[in-house]
Amino acid sequence: MEFERVLQCALDVTDIRSALLRDPTGRAARRLRDLALEATEEIATAVGDEYRDYLAALETRDAREAADGELWPVLAVLTPLVAAAASAVLLLMGYGLRLIEAAPRFAASVITAGWVLALTAAVTVSIGLWALLRTALRRRESTSDGRKSAGGTDVDRARERWRQALLERGLLPYLRSHLPE
Repeated sequence: MEFERVLQCALDVTDIRSALLRDPTGRAARRLRDLALEATEEIATAVGDEYRDYLAALETRDAREAADGELWPVLAVLTPLVAAAASAVLLLMGYGLRLIEAAPRFAASVITAGWVLALTAAVTVSIGLWALLRTALRRRESTSDGRKSAGGTDVDRARERWRQALLERGLLPYLRSHLPE
């Protein structure tokens, strides 16, 4: 897909476009495009280093997103929920025991544990909201710079270097050498 986009850009370069316009039937443009598509591997070997850099940038981004995206969101959602539920159960149990005046020391311990879990739930909700706000601000800043995301810039630069090299060192020389007389 990317190769075909760059190929279309190459076919639109002035000297190639004007040479192809000399054929009123339009067959020369179609033939040249088909030749380039058949020679994809040959053309791509001219820019192998840039393509490897692009693939490495993609793998790095994907690994970073996988590492960031697996555990933290689960913890950010489950920790406050579990802490709040456990807090509610322990507080109800502790105050219930205190109300019926059974095992006062145990009731006090259960109430203390319930309040500690309530505090844990509040703190983890606050941390989750802070992380959400930070992520939103970071994405807003990166999109205002014209980029898709903060993690995408390396990939975007590597892709652009590969596309430029593919155009200049791969496709344009190939197309110029196969232009009709």
